[in-house]
Amino acid sequence: MSSPKIQKDIVSACAQEIMKAIIDDLDGDYFGILVDESKDISHHEQMALALRLQAEAFSSKIKAFEFVFLLHLMLKVLIMSNEFGKALQKKDQDNVNAMVFLDITKERLQEMRDKGWEPLMDEVYLFCTKHDILVPKMEEFYIPGKSKRRPSSVTYSHHLRVELFYAVIDLQLLELNSRFDIVSSNLLLGMAILNPANLFANFDKERIMTLAKHYPDEFGELKLRDLSRQLDTFIWHMQHGDPRFSDLKGIGDLAKALVETNIVETYSLVYLLVKLTLIYLSQLQRWKEHSQL
Repeated sequence: MSSPKIQKDIVSACAQEIMKAIIDDLDGDYFGILVDESKDISHHEQMALALRLQAEAFSSKIKAFEFVFLLHLMLKVLIMSNEFGKALQKKDQDNVNAMVFLDITKERLQEMRDKGWEPLMDEVYLFCTKHDILVPKMEEFYIPGKSKRRPSSVTYSHHLRVELFYAVIDLQLLELNSRFDIVSSNLLLGMAILNPANLFANFDKERIMTLAKHYPDEFGELKLRDLSRQLDTFIWHMQHGDPRFSDLKGIGDLAKALVETNIVETYSLVYLLVKLTLIYLSQLQRWKEHSQL
């Protein structure tokens, strides 16, 4: 064991076994090994090994046709939802615009699903031709990346169109429809009507009543009747120049002003609806922050 020759043979055998284990574990992926010496706390020299994983493999993947296709597809989807995303990030007074852009986004996504396949493929073909990226034959069977060249039972055309193109767009539409169903959209639009900016210019009794009906546990038939009566007085009061309510910027300002002027009890049901609206807005804001993560 003290013979240098025997030591080298042992190191060589260990290296071969380690190399074999690494290759099996990486399943044919690219790798590199960095070796260096360092001293530990007892001043004995130690050999340090580092496994470098996958820059070359990643480089080859980003030059693949499927990767290019996905980049172009996601770029189009993000562009279509950009205006809606910007409107949604603004304050509650922009909820009307947010709902307008929501409808536009869903219509454009559906139009892309129905008519956008060939234009997208044309763009991808041009890009691949310009950058010398191999374009597979669409009628051939698709070969998944980790299949070791074993083809699947679907063609490239089917994989790209059904499993990627349709799937991505359908997922986006499903997310938009689930996050912003009819009830949520009506709530957001109703919140815009409650905004006190510009001397309560947006206030509309009928739409405020519609908003209240989305809270059946809080606004039963009798309370809806009482709310209707309160709104008649409240809207007239707010739109006829009470200076204490003349410079409000949002629903939060309205709630604060109602408390500070000590007229919460007079407009108790209006104040309740304002509070419910603020709660919903805070939940929506948390969802926005979570989505950005």
